[in-house]
Amino acid sequence: MSSLSTHVLDQVSGRPAVGMSVTLWRGDTILFAGVTNEDGRCPELKSLGELEPGSYRLEFAVAPYFRREGVALSDPPFLDTVPIAFGIAAPHEGRTGSHYHVPLLVAPFAYSTYRGS
Repeated sequence: MSSLSTHVLDQVSGRPAVGMSVTLWRGDTILFAGVTNEDGRCPELKSLGELEPGSYRLEFAVAPYFRREGVALSDPPFLDTVPIAFGIAAPHEGRTGSHYHVPLLVAPFAYSTYRGS
């Protein structure tokens, strides 16, 4: 089994995205709903403990965040919610689970993600 963390960086301001709503899904089930802290992280994800292998989705409410930051957005916004669908693989035989870090670098018209460390 594996653990999960995320980190959101606002590419407009060059700072962590504070107060962005984040939801973790497994299928149709919400496993976590919270907001990013002053460092753009959701440390409460650790309270989930170890995650089983499978498919997951993190959703980031980017349009409400940018509106609060005073960024003028179209109606509807180009990016409203950014979904990142990812998989957690079963550990190799004889090994324990690993850590999955899913960072998001976001602006009103673009985003990037990768498997961090």
